[in-house]
Amino acid sequence: MASAPTHLVWDWNGTLLNDLNLVVSSTNVAFASVAGPTVTAAEHRVQFRRPVSAYYAEVLGRAVDTDEFGRLDMIFHDAYRNGLTTCELADDATTAMQSWSGTQSLLSMWFHDELVPVVEAYGLAASFRRVDGLRAAVGGDRKAEHLARHLDALDVDGRSAVLIGDSLDDADAAESVGAGCVLYAGGFTDPDRLRASGWPVADTLTGAVALAAAQPRR
Repeated sequence: MASAPTHLVWDWNGTLLNDLNLVVSSTNVAFASVAGPTVTAAEHRVQFRRPVSAYYAEVLGRAVDTDEFGRLDMIFHDAYRNGLTTCELADDATTAMQSWSGTQSLLSMWFHDELVPVVEAYGLAASFRRVDGLRAAVGGDRKAEHLARHLDALDVDGRSAVLIGDSLDDADAAESVGAGCVLYAGGFTDPDRLRASGWPVADTLTGAVALAAAQPRR
């Protein structure tokens, strides 16, 4: 009988942190700066993907080059920072984390130097073996390479790990390192898109942990 995963990697934005509304409003600030349309949360959940520049190009209906994306990304993050104090953890985030019996870590595509103090402020830092955010000036890229480096730093074999996140990019990243994945339907991605991926989907974080614990090692 296959053994269960021993290490859980959590996503932050849209998963442990309930920041969908702030992300959508900050995205609209960025779009407004180039006379773009306003998107609703429902539209964002259907269209959002990584790289974020491809999502921006789709919504704006034109190409977005590297320089323009850098400017839009800066506008987005300035607006996001201004509203961050309005965000709370997902309702069952703490309970879900406490229900996992193995080791845990956190990998976010938000800037590392800003992520760490926020995780500490929510009182979660001690629960994680490692916390990694984005160590770059511009965000929006895919997660796969970051996950590989994260697991290497932990000396964790991807096949013994499982990731809980809210996007198809999370699933792609997990698959790239041989890890399992459970997708959370309460975050940035429309649940129908998540279910169409074929990966396990949970409506709550506690449900996601239960599914993660039941997955065989890959």
